Amino acid sequence: MPTEIEAKRLEVISDMLPHIGMNKDAIEADFLKYLCHTLGRQLTSEDYYLFKALSYATRDRLMTHWKRTWAAYNHNGKLKKAYYLSMEFLIGRSLTNNLLNLGIESATEKAIYDLGLDFEEIEHTERDAGLGNGGLGRLAACFMDSCATLKLPVMGYGLRYEYGMFRQIIQNGYQVEQPDHWLGFGPHPWEIQRAEYTQVVKFGGESREYIDPVSGNLIAHWEHADVVLAIPYDVPIPGFKNETVNTLRLWWAMAKEGFDLSEFNAGSYHEAVAKKSEAENITKVLYPNDSSENGKELRLKQQYFLVSASLQDVLTQWTEKYGSDFSDFAEYNAFQLNDTHPSLAVVELMRLLVDKERMGWDEAWRITTQTMAYTNHTLLPEALEKWPRELFQKLLPRPLDIIYEINRRFLTEVAMKWPADTERQRRMSIVDENDNICMAYLAIVGSHSVNGVAELHSNLLKEGLFNDFYQLWPEKFNNKTNGVTQRRWLAGCNPDMRALLKEHIGENWITHLEDLQQIEPLAEDAMFRKRWHEVKQKNKKRLADLVLEETGVNLPLESMFDVQVKRIHEYKRQLLNVLHVIHLYSRIKRGQIDNWTNRAVLFGGKAAPGYAMAKLIIKLINNVADVVNRDPDVGDKLKVAFFPNYRVSAMEVICPGTDLSEQISTAGKEASGTGNMKFMMNGALTIGTLDGANVEILETVGEENFFLFGLKTPEVEELRRYYNPQIFIDQSNDLQAVMGLLESGHFNQFEPGIFDPIIRSMKSSQDPWMTLADFQSYISVQEQAAHAYQDRESWVRKSIVNTARSGIFSTDRTMQQYNDEIWGLTPIDTGSVDIAC
Repeated sequence: MPTEIEAKRLEVISDMLPHIGMNKDAIEADFLKYLCHTLGRQLTSEDYYLFKALSYATRDRLMTHWKRTWAAYNHNGKLKKAYYLSMEFLIGRSLTNNLLNLGIESATEKAIYDLGLDFEEIEHTERDAGLGNGGLGRLAACFMDSCATLKLPVMGYGLRYEYGMFRQIIQNGYQVEQPDHWLGFGPHPWEIQRAEYTQVVKFGGESREYIDPVSGNLIAHWEHADVVLAIPYDVPIPGFKNETVNTLRLWWAMAKEGFDLSEFNAGSYHEAVAKKSEAENITKVLYPNDSSENGKELRLKQQYFLVSASLQDVLTQWTEKYGSDFSDFAEYNAFQLNDTHPSLAVVELMRLLVDKERMGWDEAWRITTQTMAYTNHTLLPEALEKWPRELFQKLLPRPLDIIYEINRRFLTEVAMKWPADTERQRRMSIVDENDNICMAYLAIVGSHSVNGVAELHSNLLKEGLFNDFYQLWPEKFNNKTNGVTQRRWLAGCNPDMRALLKEHIGENWITHLEDLQQIEPLAEDAMFRKRWHEVKQKNKKRLADLVLEETGVNLPLESMFDVQVKRIHEYKRQLLNVLHVIHLYSRIKRGQIDNWTNRAVLFGGKAAPGYAMAKLIIKLINNVADVVNRDPDVGDKLKVAFFPNYRVSAMEVICPGTDLSEQISTAGKEASGTGNMKFMMNGALTIGTLDGANVEILETVGEENFFLFGLKTPEVEELRRYYNPQIFIDQSNDLQAVMGLLESGHFNQFEPGIFDPIIRSMKSSQDPWMTLADFQSYISVQEQAAHAYQDRESWVRKSIVNTARSGIFSTDRTMQQYNDEIWGLTPIDTGSVDIAC
């Protein structure tokens, strides 16, 4: 607490500070100040400068709350804090979200319009922050929003990528990757560099052990390593109207030395800057293509750079306050590992405690295992991310030593539990028989909590992927079903829906989403249904305009908007969806259009640069769309579009305008999904398999408000033993017609053979996604959905029920469960904390 003199000084300084108003006139004045005096521009300048000035004016209004929050968390005695370590934070655009959470969006819009400017044009100028790829990163961003809204002292740690994954354009139907230079206009207006918290991260060199002549203890040194500086940039994460602003700290890599001047003077220009370039490449691009050895090396560097800088940051702040006393460190610190990528945090915390703080192994291990918690996000093989020992030896020699010691002690524990079971020891070893380091196993061994992200996913982890570990430590395993933040994914992205909800039930649902259940009785109110439909049609118009602008395809508003937007991957089965499109096209061409429902099918998503099959599926979608959209026999009965460069800001338009949400992954493959929740929250109906969080959505809305199809997880595993796709082709005239069109080259008339790999994979008995096995069930349920859409009143009722019952899918609920069952943090009121400049 401040002394009497310090308190007086704070009061004097506070009186000297100009008051920052939240009304229209104050916002307008600050906007003009930044535009004219800071940026040297005028009202007729490009939209980017208008956006930047408005962002600075908004950031000023966050700053007092941000400083108070930081002070409350760090300067008022010991307080337990959690740190969320993630390789991705897909925050999208920040301006609208920050205005919403500050409660000044209306005043700001009025200020901008009064100046004769277009707020929406300024808003859309902001580039999506290129800090993530898909669901993993978007979930992390939602988690941060909810933690701030719940007033939980949680800090996010990530990387400040200069380039996002890539900007996707479509040329001749193919995905083409272009650099996503989201920082191309200069520093992000929301970030603040905090150079005083710079950390040093090591790579390479060698690990040596010595006997301390004084203590006689074994001392390890990491010697002759290359050094990279980790420069932190802080981004504010405001809670909803609660004066809490948490921090997302992003690390940027910089060489310790600019370049070798002697080499430069000697004429070796490239060599002079080589080390600088190599160091700064670490945060150059999100997720490099790891199909090459260089790509693998860079990705491992990124993972270690994140955890080393972050843990050093936490420990530095601790030792500055409490010195070398770590006796209660575990009581006041919690680390959450977002998937396997930050698993090296287990090793790095051990290194810092043992090597730097000279702590005994057992005590360091106690602290590590009591503070680390691991979230698994996938059932696919990449859940068991592995790195070759040789790569570790080259880049991280000292962490490799620690991994081997962790594994030695762990296998001793396994042997005591199951004596002479060498096969189990082999299966569970962190270092496999090929000398690869299994990162998921490292995370499990080093954590006190292991959670999946949907009920089905968590059960499958325990029963399959991590069954040996579950048998050893059943108490570690738990479930935390994912969610999304309703601030961005309903209140922010669907303003007309927000207004309608406010009129009938107020706005308490913005922080207590379960309050949406109050609208369910209104599903029987004809006037409310009419208003609901009008909102949906307005949102569909907004989406259709965006699709037309991006693709040139005009989606008729009376069509059922059928949408699948997500990362392109075989297990997500965009291929099954496009087979259904071909089936509909085939029916139209054969004249089978009785009782027809017009449909507009929208695809979107990026394929990893090295994923050839996923990229070929994009090509197939675009070729099919081209044929369908140009065929005069089809007309408005069927439209197909592939939305390029799918991103957060696009999803904010897509999910409010969707009628039917495609969640059709092979059962047992999707961990959770969060797109399914965003669509449901905005009143879309789901067509899906019994996979991931679809299970909980189905339980919540009931079978009458969900279109379920396909094999269940046990049936998939049973069929896998004798799977023969030809049987399903022979049994279905519809499938024969679809395969006939594909195999004849109808969609690649002048590109012979290009889709043969797709055809072969579907017809292979080794197809792990069993696309053809689910085809007949899928098209049958699609026909049910089409007929249901024709009854507008019934469809609107179902839409209202989906929104009304979406309350459990808020990340507020998810984060409350993380806190109650894993972290144990106390919510902090930051409003009364004294701060100074």
